[in-house]
Amino acid sequence: MPKPDGYGQGINYPVLSDAPNIETAFQTVVNGTVARTILRFANSNERAATLVGDYAPVPGMITYLIAEDRYDRRDGDNVWRPLSPGPWTPLTYSSGYSANAANPGYRIVNGEVQLRGSVRRSNGADLATATETQFLTMPSNARPIGGAVSLIVASNVSTTSGVSRLSARLTFNVNGSVTYWLGQNSHSAWVALDGVRYSVE
Repeated sequence: MPKPDGYGQGINYPVLSDAPNIETAFQTVVNGTVARTILRFANSNERAATLVGDYAPVPGMITYLIAEDRYDRRDGDNVWRPLSPGPWTPLTYSSGYSANAANPGYRIVNGEVQLRGSVRRSNGADLATATETQFLTMPSNARPIGGAVSLIVASNVSTTSGVSRLSARLTFNVNGSVTYWLGQNSHSAWVALDGVRYSVE
């Protein structure tokens, strides 16, 4: 009967009293060892199709997804969560809005959404003021599930009647809509996303 490894990792090895079967002996050791290495898959779909049945994922498992260029870990609640940033993903703009600078995008790291870049109106006109205006939509995996998140971000400076303004409020909603709000009498052509961070858990 196979014995477990001395490190308590659940990897069994054959003993001399076992019936001779080189295939079974190697399979026990190989499968036990591979499950504790970093598993490589073409993408998350291949991972889902492969890790089923006797080879279903277990907490503590780590994978690398080639297409996503990302390491994931399997947590105790049986959810895959990114261990590494992975590439930036382009944003989905509302009609009439587009990139302003720095290739706007988002990525998810350890349950936190991170954004970069800045956004403007496609026609180059100033942004709307004194009204909640949607300009982005976040995908389902990048939405704050605990409730809307509002943050203050930079906008280009404007001065009216001696009062200077250089910030805007962004709100990330649970339905994926992202809105901005600029104070009355502001004159801003863009809002920045650099430094925006919020939890999706």
